[in-house]
Amino acid sequence: MTPPDTPSNRWSDLGRPPLNVTALRRGLVRPEALWSALEVVQSTGSTNSDLAARADALTEGTVLVAEEQTAGRGRLERTWTAPPRSGLFLSVYLEPAEVPVERWGWLPLLTGVAAATGLAKSAGVDMALKWPNDLLTSVDGEERKAGGILAERAGNGVVIGLGVNVSLRADELPAPAAGSLALAGAVSTDRETLLRAVLRSLEHWYGRWRAAGGDAAASGLQAAYAAGCATLDRQVRAELPGGRSLVGEAVAIDGDGRLVLSTEGGLQQPVSAGDIVHLRGARGGLT
Repeated sequence: MTPPDTPSNRWSDLGRPPLNVTALRRGLVRPEALWSALEVVQSTGSTNSDLAARADALTEGTVLVAEEQTAGRGRLERTWTAPPRSGLFLSVYLEPAEVPVERWGWLPLLTGVAAATGLAKSAGVDMALKWPNDLLTSVDGEERKAGGILAERAGNGVVIGLGVNVSLRADELPAPAAGSLALAGAVSTDRETLLRAVLRSLEHWYGRWRAAGGDAAASGLQAAYAAGCATLDRQVRAELPGGRSLVGEAVAIDGDGRLVLSTEGGLQQPVSAGDIVHLRGARGGLT
């Protein structure tokens, strides 16, 4: 038997209790709901990899949550690690068959809007979006990354991963630019409350977007993303594939979800992929 005070025991950190999977299923998995199955595992390498590996056998709305993720992946093959039960580490499988595939690129941005809105309401902190896949919050007046999103094609649909730092203390942060909901002054760091809020918000936005045939403007998604995007109206540097970079003012999110930069000489150039560095200025937030 494992002694109760060993690090591997799921109750070893009483300030970070385990999720109650029965209660979560009762509240989220219903016949009329998007969420068709919900599983919580104690530890895994990557929830995205796990779902992608069995995508052909999944039903839409499958949710996989990990108490600990040891090889979490972000954009550009970056790793994401955090202490057990210190955050939300989950992936969902969506299969929007009625939406043209060319509009599926909006799914990670949709997840950002849903997560930021759900977390702002349930944790009581201002959240903002950094294009394309980061969740930002403010810690001691400084903009910090509190979460990230990774979407990958799998089977007949898309696996979308979400990682959010919830209760991490300053000495646990993986990087100087990282933050957490607790450090941002969250009124609640109860992960069950936060998880329910995020998944319900995601169900709401996904339903609107799907009902509009994936049209981001008609569903209100494009406007909502722009309203909460901290990247807009700022000077940024886009580090593009192939080692190129582009500096300009971020002026819009276009109908394809691309970031439009106004560069020297007044040219407007859409960026569909790249790493964005905020150079100066600030705006945005979803409450």
